[in-house]
Amino acid sequence: MKENNTHCVGLLPSVDSRARILILGSMPGAASLAAQEYYAHPANRFWPLMAQLLDEKQTPSDYDAKIAMLHRHHIALWDAIDTCDREGSLDSDIRNVKANDFTAFLKKWPSIRTIGLNGGKAYATFAKHNQPLLSRPDLRILKLPSTSPANARWRMENLLEAWHVLF
Repeated sequence: MKENNTHCVGLLPSVDSRARILILGSMPGAASLAAQEYYAHPANRFWPLMAQLLDEKQTPSDYDAKIAMLHRHHIALWDAIDTCDREGSLDSDIRNVKANDFTAFLKKWPSIRTIGLNGGKAYATFAKHNQPLLSRPDLRILKLPSTSPANARWRMENLLEAWHVLF
């Protein structure tokens, strides 16, 4: 077990009143926390994947344009974890998890009907802390392969095929 873990505080949700899909990561990595932007690491495939899935001509380079692209398609972003301790950016190093409250979140944003979980840690955390939501018949909860560069065995073509289920 690593010592001198860093206390990480997640980002605020990126959501608007038209959101129908919520994509959850686990906890933003070091680059994202430093930039205060979701999926800021240049090797993370999230933004290029979304651009292709949403039939955009190219991946926006500006963060505000990336968020606007998602909002145009009724997609919100957040994370399963509110705070944790972690040295570096690997999900396997996450300790002392405090999960986000999705029961309250979904009451505030009732148009969300699909939740896509970006990677195994996001899914495991969500499932552990949100058992009642897993059996709600009005929600689709999908475990998706991680877009992280640490998940190198999944090529972009495979991610596109797996993530298409969101839509």
